[in-house]
Amino acid sequence: VQLQASGGGLVQPGGSLRLSCAVSGRSLDYGTIAWFRQAPGKEREGVSGRRMNYHATWYSNSVKGRFTMSRDNAENMFFLQMNNLRAEDTAVYYCAVSGANLIASAWSQRSQYDHWGQGTQVTVSS
Repeated sequence: VQLQASGGGLVQPGGSLRLSCAVSGRSLDYGTIAWFRQAPGKEREGVSGRRMNYHATWYSNSVKGRFTMSRDNAENMFFLQMNNLRAEDTAVYYCAVSGANLIASAWSQRSQYDHWGQGTQVTVSS
């Protein structure tokens, strides 16, 4: 199983970016997919998670209302649309998949995920 994250870059505050995660070697029809991020000097934190067989999507409080996760069944990809970006969103963003059908209290736990992408840098600065 391989995950390839892309779409990061430099954007001004208030701007938007769309991150993509291409998945090979595994269907996205089951389990849980997620986006995490890690800022310098901080721990990796969950940004958004989605359980595939329950159509439940979760967001961290810091991004709720600004970020939206989606997927493309045909291309076996999932995305993170990030709007109204802030300086504090600056981080390396990682996509991840879990074989488990996670629940709301578990989706943001790093240990729950089996496979990770390599990360893509998002920098929000004027």
